[in-house]
Order: sequence, then structure tokens, then C-alpha cells
Amino acid sequence: MKKTPKSFQDLPPIRVRREPPTIPEAIAAAQDLADDLEQQVEIAAGLIGLPLDEVRPHVLAAEKPKPERISERILTAGGPSRTPRTVIVERRTRPPVVVERRGRPFDGRR
Repeated sequence: MKKTPKSFQDLPPIRVRREPPTIPEAIAAAQDLADDLEQQVEIAAGLIGLPLDEVRPHVLAAEKPKPERISERILTAGGPSRTPRTVIVERRTRPPVVVERRGRPFDGRR
């Protein structure tokens, strides 16, 4: 027995769930879209659906993470028969590791 294909009229209507973004999500989106704080407040309030006065303290309290530094490329002039060389400068952002060396306790015996 072969099944007959269902038509779109036989299917139930598609339900779309609408959830407004949370305050941190809206602030992150606003920070990515605008640099000015007032514009960020307006964008976040528009996304959440809250008044500007309720969103403003959250935007002011949120810090925008610093962008990661990418390596810099510096072209140096070569000689007349050489092509310019590329020098790549990379910065390390990891904190230095401090290792304490401890030997055996000195007991005075040999």
C-alpha cells in the first residue's frame, strides 16, 4: 500500500515561538552595532522592548571586552636585487608563570 503525500492544507499551521533576547544578549548586540553609549541604550531597549531608563544602567555597567590584538606585519625595504621582506610581530598576552623552586630542606648532615 502506497501512502498518499500530504498537502500543505492538511498540515497544522506552523507555530513560531517569539522570545525577546535577555538583557546581556541585547547589550552585547548593541555594543557590536554602535560605539556611542546612547545608541547602545536605544538599540538594546528596542530589542528587549523595555523603556530606555530601565536599560541604561545595564548598558553603563557592561564592559565591552577588549578586542584581541592580531599580529602586525611590517614590510622592510630590501636591496635593489631583493624583494621586500615581511616581518611578523606577535605579542603574547598570557601572564608570566612564576615557578618557585624548592630543594630539599638542609639538615646539616652529609
